[in-house]
Amino acid sequence: MDAKALARKHLETRLAPLRNRPELARPPRGWIRAIRDAYGMTTRQLAKRLGKSQSVIVEMEKGEARDSLTLGSLRQAAEALDCTLVYALVPNAPIEELRRIRARQIAAQRIERASHSMALENQSLGSEAQVQEQERLTEDLLRGSPARLWDEES
Repeated sequence: MDAKALARKHLETRLAPLRNRPELARPPRGWIRAIRDAYGMTTRQLAKRLGKSQSVIVEMEKGEARDSLTLGSLRQAAEALDCTLVYALVPNAPIEELRRIRARQIAAQRIERASHSMALENQSLGSEAQVQEQERLTEDLLRGSPARLWDEES
């Protein structure tokens, strides 16, 4: 197994437990508000801990709820609330599955283009041969440079 494949495997191992965990979804009014309310802390008290005005805290909470708060501001609020900010991008499916899906899409596009040309010349492949060719192309794409998977097909 090459270094990049090993790195993907380790990343997948770390991310898999986070996938499909609705309980980790941000509360409707945001984490800052949820934690602050759970502590019984007012916006004025949090503002004092952050060295900011109460109106800034209200805007931070609104900004988090509408996805416009920066990570830096969220980190500051987390620290003021004695929390750790946990940040991750979690693929919706296993990494290798997503790579295989993408490789199949590219292979299908290539076969479709080739089949169209071959049909015009009355040399089209049967459906069984097309399936086999798509699988062969998929495996070739997966063995090749991973970056090729993300080039846009024309």
